[in-house]
Amino acid sequence: MTKYYKSMKQKDGKIVSDYDGSEWTIGEWRTVKAPTKECEGLNCCENIVDAMGFVNMEVLAEVEIAGKTIVGDDKITCEKMRIIKAWKWEKKDSVTLAIYCARLCLDNFEQMYPNDKRPREAIEAAEEWLKNPCEETESAAWSAASAESAAWSAAWSAASAAWSAASAESAAWSAAWSAASAESAARSAAWSAESAESAARSAAWSAASAESAARSAAWSAAWSATKLKIHKWIVMHTKTLGMIEP
Repeated sequence: MTKYYKSMKQKDGKIVSDYDGSEWTIGEWRTVKAPTKECEGLNCCENIVDAMGFVNMEVLAEVEIAGKTIVGDDKITCEKMRIIKAWKWEKKDSVTLAIYCARLCLDNFEQMYPNDKRPREAIEAAEEWLKNPCEETESAAWSAASAESAAWSAAWSAASAAWSAASAESAAWSAAWSAASAESAARSAAWSAESAESAARSAAWSAASAESAARSAAWSAAWSATKLKIHKWIVMHTKTLGMIEP
């Protein structure tokens, strides 16, 4: 059975829609006019990463849908929806996710740039913040992110050059793509320790650098595989989240 997810906000202890601020009650059906095109209705996603891309998540909701539905590339628009389960998504969860995304491609980066330890140091700084979330470790995480930010531009330039010079399947392009991804992910990890507001969205997208590059079949396939891996990680991570009771 397919499961659907929605990224939502929380206000005064209530689950609210990011669209209009309206309150949602777990288990209660919400019905709107039957949609005639994508987005114009109630929206949810099969992949949690897609849901996080639309709304900076404070609440992760598993939802049930009914009525007329329109299935798009990254979302489902429907006539009826209700929340089945809901979990609190906090700053520490965003940082943990960002670290996971960064480590997915850190090895490839360090193979290409063995002397550049800035991404690893940014990840380790974020990990220290998780162990001891205080002003000192937060400052260290931010400093690590700032120190390695220039490397992202160099890595992305290498990826672009390799893409122009080689086929999408080539090892050279793959390595350069991973390098750019690792830089972006590591920076997101450290940034997440500094800024909870943007952490969830940046973390989810950190494993792949530029959305525009997804026009190529190779990039799209790589991103889809990575996105599925991240989605499965988040599903497992819900076991550690605080569940919101009806």
